[in-house]
Amino acid sequence: MTDDEKQLVQRLALWGIPLSVGVMALKLLAWWVTGSVALLSDGLESSVNVTAAVVAYGVIRYAQRPADEDHQFGHHKAEYLSAVLEGVLIVVAALLIVKEAWGGLMEPHLPEAPVLGLAINALAGVINAVWATVLIRIGTSHRSPALKADGQHILSDVVTSIGVLIGLVLALLTGYAILDPVMAIIVALNILYQGYKVITYSLGALMDKAVEPEEEEAIREAIRTNSSGVLGVHDLRTRRAGAAAFIDFHLVVPANMAVGEAHEICDRLEDAIKEAIPGASLAIHVEPEGERAHGLKVKVEGQ
Repeated sequence: MTDDEKQLVQRLALWGIPLSVGVMALKLLAWWVTGSVALLSDGLESSVNVTAAVVAYGVIRYAQRPADEDHQFGHHKAEYLSAVLEGVLIVVAALLIVKEAWGGLMEPHLPEAPVLGLAINALAGVINAVWATVLIRIGTSHRSPALKADGQHILSDVVTSIGVLIGLVLALLTGYAILDPVMAIIVALNILYQGYKVITYSLGALMDKAVEPEEEEAIREAIRTNSSGVLGVHDLRTRRAGAAAFIDFHLVVPANMAVGEAHEICDRLEDAIKEAIPGASLAIHVEPEGERAHGLKVKVEGQ
């Protein structure tokens, strides 16, 4: 990421804190005027959003620090730790919702001042929907796992709000107060699923998951079209860490090729791959023809 891109990601993460506090206040106000257990569950999830926003901002600032003596490959993976925590918080929010909804199942009652409560909650939902869209779009384009996870969390909050509104409207139209807590439990199950997705994605990245298939194909294409003079390429390995991608492979060249010529080929390949995969860090091992076992030559794919 460029410095401007880093500043944009940081500013968005910072703005997430007051926005999450404001949305939480709106939702708790909606619960206060109605007494709806579903609206309370929605507010509880938003309280988790506040913690998640604070953590995301701190982790993003840390992850953008340059490499140092103790972290020579950078601090990119810190964002995945934030994403895992966010997933855990989503699960905690779902469990809190189930706890509150269970009490409502035992003693269901219709909400008071429903129109005002629904209007307040709908306003909070609209704010969340717009903000989640921005975070996911910027988090994806700038490869910020923490920002993207925060957006996905807020998007799950939007789903919660929609479910809550539907439940309350149905309860009011039918007179069946039990629909309020039932909808809250259904929403909680959806939130659990969203939390599971966030956690599994982030854990995969922490375990040095390879780049996405389309990214790997872009790497191979860059090698195919910029490998003039190369006899073969093998042992291509990749891993993704936030905005950074780490790529290494072996380059087979004629045994009599000059070091300077091999270096020029490496520079050409490095420039092409970095153009295809912004933020890539490369390690290319040059080896002479016949170095591999039994003198096996590995042809560059596509040649």
